[in-house]
Amino acid sequence: MPNGPDVLVFDTGPLSHIAKQGWLGALRFITNGSRAVIPDTVVAELRAGLNNRPYLTSPAEVATFATFASFLVAGNRNWGEAGVLAYASVHNATAIIDDGPARKAAKKYGIPCRGTLGLVCDAVNHGHITVEMASALADDLLESEYRLPFKRGDFVPWAKDQGLIR
Repeated sequence: MPNGPDVLVFDTGPLSHIAKQGWLGALRFITNGSRAVIPDTVVAELRAGLNNRPYLTSPAEVATFATFASFLVAGNRNWGEAGVLAYASVHNATAIIDDGPARKAAKKYGIPCRGTLGLVCDAVNHGHITVEMASALADDLLESEYRLPFKRGDFVPWAKDQGLIR
């Protein structure tokens, strides 16, 4: 399996809200040809079958997961984030996470990370989706109660103001 910067590791939040709003089909275009990976910890969260221990595939992932879990996991929360960071760290991949503490951990440990909106804006800038499609996706994410830094209909002004789309 290829690993490296062209691999995007998705966390539960971005993936579940994209799926909930019917945008999984567009994910291939949004990821701009990169390989999308979903760690088993995220699969477990998506199935709502949270367990008391991580299910990772290699000893290196388990050891790295323990590091991230020690300060991210609280009860049944943030297992996915810890799994995403462990996979991305071990396989030199990019973590797709929106959670603030997980993004701070990624930065601290030198793990490349990208938020959902950054990924969507990249897809617009590379011509893989239209601005209109990105705006509709953002509005649908808001409809699913995903927390975004703007209101419905304000994706384009926000993205331009942030310098994220041309």
